[in-house]
Amino acid sequence: MKRLTLFHAAIAQLVLLLGAALFLAACSASPQSSDSTTTQSGAAAALQPAARNDMYKSAPPMTIDPNKTYRATIETGKGNIVVDLFPKDAPQHVNNFVFLARAGFYNGLTFHRYEPGFVIQGGDPLGNGTGGPGYTIPPEIKRTHPAGALAMARRGGPPETTPSSGSQFYITLAPTPNLDGAYTSFGQVTPESMAVVMKIRQGDVINRITIEEK
Repeated sequence: MKRLTLFHAAIAQLVLLLGAALFLAACSASPQSSDSTTTQSGAAAALQPAARNDMYKSAPPMTIDPNKTYRATIETGKGNIVVDLFPKDAPQHVNNFVFLARAGFYNGLTFHRYEPGFVIQGGDPLGNGTGGPGYTIPPEIKRTHPAGALAMARRGGPPETTPSSGSQFYITLAPTPNLDGAYTSFGQVTPESMAVVMKIRQGDVINRITIEEK
């Protein structure tokens, strides 16, 4: 299966001088129909991570209220990462993230990529940068990428038409303005949680993601 990439044009002058290019990997599978019952039952959590790959036929129906406030807590062995989600800016991405979290899709998955000074990335059921839930999400590019931005990886291509991965997300470790206008950011890590983000390394496990709705 072809690996999806997120290209990183240099973060700092030193990276530019060295000519280094960082990238994210994400996977999108051909669209298939979401089983809405998993939102309630957490059926994905009952499956082994690899069995969750391509488990849905299409993206979930819209169930969130864009006028409400949503907060996600990513529980890891190194602490909790609390993220405020922005449904008004990226309603489909937030809806999808909430759906997968409530279904238990992320339970037991890993952060499969760590790029120092750039990003951590997780949410792949195969753990190698090629997996996903079986669908993609249309781009909703609006927000910028300060340190702690939560965004979705995607296949390389024109930002306006290339969809985001259905499940693979990344969190920026530093401001990355070179990603602005190219990827959909839909959340922001709280300042108190950034210390945990900075401790995450490749292979660290996502125990589960819980959603708080206000």
